[in-house]
Amino acid sequence: MTCFLSVPSGTMVGMIHTARSADGTPIAFERRGEGQALVVVAGAGNDRHGDEPLVAELTAEFSVVTYDRRGRGGSGDTAPYAVEREIEDLAAVVAALGEPVIVHGISSGGALALLAAAAGVPMTRLSVFEPPYRGETEEVPEGYAGEMRELVAADRWDDAVALFTMSAVGTPAEAVAAAKATPMWAELRSFAPTLVYDAFVMRDAKVPGELASIETPVLVVNSNGSTDWLKAAALATAKTVPGARQVELDGEFHSVRPERLAPELSAFYRDPR
Repeated sequence: MTCFLSVPSGTMVGMIHTARSADGTPIAFERRGEGQALVVVAGAGNDRHGDEPLVAELTAEFSVVTYDRRGRGGSGDTAPYAVEREIEDLAAVVAALGEPVIVHGISSGGALALLAAAAGVPMTRLSVFEPPYRGETEEVPEGYAGEMRELVAADRWDDAVALFTMSAVGTPAEAVAAAKATPMWAELRSFAPTLVYDAFVMRDAKVPGELASIETPVLVVNSNGSTDWLKAAALATAKTVPGARQVELDGEFHSVRPERLAPELSAFYRDPR
């Protein structure tokens, strides 16, 4: 699953740049490859290196920009947090590039990118992979975001990660217990404070009505190996965004192989329609 990826060995590293968000927060980003700028917005539990296999595929055709979302990696974290500040962070990265950009958002990063597009952040095209919205009959536990914030404030980071993996991801309790003994858990635990931020990005986990105002061409991608609710979320997102396209690719839970996903994204980005 995307949000559990760690930095692979042999990671390509570009020159680190800094954009200043509207509230003065420094946002670290790097750029690799040649071609049109393509900004990748990471999902929960990832910094700018979390999606390296996909970035490596995309740099064959695009100049890929990855950035540390607020509170992660080399970026700052000015309090108090608000989703609007994260939208401004993405806008600052786009402005720093000084040219038209494509945006690709992954999981909750896709939800953030959609909100940014609805808010008017300039982008020529937007693709999102499985924004984790829930259907009308499927609920994230009431008060989830508030409980996450309380757990992190009390330094109960393991409990925060467990709540995230069970309530937001849908991982069974027994699998979470087994995961605590793995390096993956320590990696995800380090992102615990920003899991709160993703909880607020997702709001009540329903597809936001303001997405109907998006004018940017949008592609919504999902995996045929994902759960029914993630597949339904992709369809609901595509139906809400005017003119959006939706495609289902062969894959596993919340994951499609980069060598399969990248060509699909590239075709959409280069489509003149």
